[in-house]
Amino acid sequence: MANTTAHEPTTSVQPQAFDVAIIGCGPTGALLANLLGQAGLSVAVLEREAGPTRLPRAIHYDGEVARILQFAGLADEMAKVSRPAAAGTRFMNPAGQTLMVRPGFEEPGPHGWPANAYIHQPNLEAVLRRGLERFPSVQLLSLHEVTDVEPVKDGALVSAQDNASGAPWACLAKYVVGCDGARSLVRRRMGAQMEDLGLHQPWLVVDVLVDPESDRARTMPEYSIQFCDPSRPMSVIYVEGNRRRWEIMIMPGDEPERMTEPDRFWPMISRWIGPEDAKVERSAVYTFHALIAYTWRQGPLLLAGDSCHQTPPFLGQGMCAGMRDAANLAWKLGWVIKGEANPALLDTYETERRPHVAAFIQLAVELGAVIQTTDLVLAAERDARMASGEPVTIHIPSPALGPGAWIPGGPANGSIFPQPRLQDGRRLDEATQGRIAIVGAAALLERADEPTRRLWRTLDVALVPAEGPELAATLAATGALAVILRPDSYVFGTAIDTKELADLSRRLPATLRLPIRQAVEKTGS
Repeated sequence: MANTTAHEPTTSVQPQAFDVAIIGCGPTGALLANLLGQAGLSVAVLEREAGPTRLPRAIHYDGEVARILQFAGLADEMAKVSRPAAAGTRFMNPAGQTLMVRPGFEEPGPHGWPANAYIHQPNLEAVLRRGLERFPSVQLLSLHEVTDVEPVKDGALVSAQDNASGAPWACLAKYVVGCDGARSLVRRRMGAQMEDLGLHQPWLVVDVLVDPESDRARTMPEYSIQFCDPSRPMSVIYVEGNRRRWEIMIMPGDEPERMTEPDRFWPMISRWIGPEDAKVERSAVYTFHALIAYTWRQGPLLLAGDSCHQTPPFLGQGMCAGMRDAANLAWKLGWVIKGEANPALLDTYETERRPHVAAFIQLAVELGAVIQTTDLVLAAERDARMASGEPVTIHIPSPALGPGAWIPGGPANGSIFPQPRLQDGRRLDEATQGRIAIVGAAALLERADEPTRRLWRTLDVALVPAEGPELAATLAATGALAVILRPDSYVFGTAIDTKELADLSRRLPATLRLPIRQAVEKTGS
């Protein structure tokens, strides 16, 4: 392990002071900065590049991520530059048989937004960076290359170089979050090792802009295709507008360094389009990995996004996982830095998120095994088995968090609570506004005793009567008459009567690492 013993800061320049320093302004870092800025924290975001990426990279986000963007005040703007995946995805063999289906939905799903949407990452990054301009307490430092991060007394010292001027720069932050990708400097400074989940496969990624006047381009399907061809597995993805992506598996005998050459990849995708139908935006070889860090926090240093987990793209959850990290971490950092919770609350970040993201990675690996089958006998067996009945339907999972700041028990506990419309037309999160919330039958909430009500007032709990058909049905689906939600809308616990609700409420301070004595003294209970 790396030496992370805290000591007095040593730097050649006067360091600036921030609550949080974020290393990297990709989607995870930029979203986290928006959420922390919204909480009123002072934040430095250090990014070595001059601006948002200009290349197509991540191309998908799901309904839960759209909901996080809604909380950040950016979902409506993002919806203008995204495309709901209304036609879904089909897993097809070379004979044209559909083996599996990932359905598409244009209408809002459980989270109040389309369940899946396609994006152009430069558009997403532009929206997130414009969002930062709302917060005077957030500084985006482009062209700043971080050279070192070291724990010191009461935080961490971040050393960097301003690549525009060549001048050194430094800051002292109470916490540092490494959103600095697969080769994370912060992870190296923590000495955090990665668990290998068993997938390392190079693929060629080709992004094109199709000619809208091309007959072949116009007749391409609206749905995306996972082309399960043992001779050359591929993914064919309709992104948005005139953007299409081909992901092409590198096979034995290929020369990876030459696969990005047009005369190599055009013949491979000729069944769909040719060079006369589209302009190439980018071609690059990537190795798809399945990795997860053993350690996500070490004192004031934390990891988020690709710095602590990497997943193959077959479920479209790589960027989504990082943005879920940001949502989980943001409210906890806010509470801890403001003194509203003990620092031990941050220990629940890794315990909750690691098993959660591992579930997504495992499913992506399993889907990859279907797509990447290259043995002709095994592929024939797969096709015979899967094409013999109705195609298997794949849905994005909604696993519970790992153990942490919630109460084990009912089937909904630790899972994300849906976001229906309320009777007045608002979405649920517009009513709860990032507070602890109780959604319950109106009569049950009214019967709560006075000590419980005092505790709710002390903790600034949002009470949401389950009125209106959507919310009432959503609550009923949990099998409870009341649910307590955390600020990130994950279920803290459920209750079927006033006694259970009172008992559950009294467990909030200890489980959320709140100042217990102060809360109890204020309530008089």
